[in-house]
Amino acid sequence: MKNNAILVVDDEPDITMTLKMGLQAYGFKVSIFNDPVLALSNVKPGLYDLALLDIRMPKMSGFELYKEIEKIDNKVKVCFITAFEVYYESLRELYPDSKVSCFIKKPVLIEKLVDHIKKELGG
Repeated sequence: MKNNAILVVDDEPDITMTLKMGLQAYGFKVSIFNDPVLALSNVKPGLYDLALLDIRMPKMSGFELYKEIEKIDNKVKVCFITAFEVYYESLRELYPDSKVSCFIKKPVLIEKLVDHIKKELGG
């Protein structure tokens, strides 16, 4: 892990704030955005170690946001979060070139989320 910096993008402010407070309690530096377009404009190479992206958002889906983030920084790890049932294989079919294997169903306990993040970051 470089700097424990996490980008959280979800269109629900209560979710982003809850995740920020929970992850900061575990020592992560967390930037939150409720607008994926605004989040994208703040992404810089090497700034974030991991992005937590909601799949269903207005303006831009989490998948579209991931594709754009990857163009800016292809080293950032990504976990998708969603309240909807997600079937990994069907997502693999939709995005066959994706390196993402981390899908988290909301609601998620902060402890479980931290476990996912540490696993993704190799810690």
